[in-house]
Amino acid sequence: MLDILRLRVLAAVASQGSVTEAAKHLSYSQPAVSRHLARLEAETGARLVQRVGRGIRLTPEGEHLARRAVEIIGRVDTAAAELSAMVGLRTGRVRVAGFQSALATLVPPAAAVLSREHPGIEMRLTEAHPQVALDLLRAGEVDAAIIFRYDDTTPDDVRVTHLFDDPMHLLSLEPGQTLADHRDSDWIDGCENCRREFLEACQRAGFIAHIAYTSDDPIVKQALVAAGMGVTTMPGMALRAHRAPGIKATALDDFRRRVYLASYGDPPDPPATTAFVTALHHAVQEARPGEPTPIDVG
Repeated sequence: MLDILRLRVLAAVASQGSVTEAAKHLSYSQPAVSRHLARLEAETGARLVQRVGRGIRLTPEGEHLARRAVEIIGRVDTAAAELSAMVGLRTGRVRVAGFQSALATLVPPAAAVLSREHPGIEMRLTEAHPQVALDLLRAGEVDAAIIFRYDDTTPDDVRVTHLFDDPMHLLSLEPGQTLADHRDSDWIDGCENCRREFLEACQRAGFIAHIAYTSDDPIVKQALVAAGMGVTTMPGMALRAHRAPGIKATALDDFRRRVYLASYGDPPDPPATTAFVTALHHAVQEARPGEPTPIDVG
């Protein structure tokens, strides 16, 4: 049986004229488009594309299937639109995975908007580290995943939308300091699997951090700072979810993480997922989580 997603890829290559332009049109990477074409050839047993110089062109078999693909996709999209119009958003389900501070700060207001505007939609939430959330997304166990990365790379097999940059903060008992100012301090940071980006930031600042206490819990980390046991770093979103009295937070200019919304498969998303995405963007605009957290604590 032909895969509708791979037919969409072939149709995009035919309409856009190249793998590069098809990838842009579909919000995929070039390798992902090439993989889909290769799998479609394996499924059909036909050679659909051939290399010409540094590019490709469709074979006669590829052109024939691409024309049929446009017809098939058009019928499927029309049927989906008609069904959505009939059902509307009276019922539906959206399953969302996200990391702790996203579920604590962004998802609740988004869920409130969704519940108010579309009370028939059921939302299910799963707390998960970004890598686990992506695995759940690929397995079809969730419909959307809120993830973060510390660099500009993103997975090439999912669709991602950049939501905002979340600045990291230095937490101490004194404000206005940099990482290098604490080169001789005791540090509190996460497990060995979670501290790579922090250690790299310290190396860029010219020192190797002495990690005296290990915890991934933002409440524990802040409590240790408040007790004078050391200093730590923490994303702004985590500070919005919980802020211990007595500590000071200073945004670090060169240390931040990028927050994305990830979904799987070719657009458009199912109506319930689209409604959640709209509500999430509204929550981001209202909360403005990418802005640095104030230094002073009440």
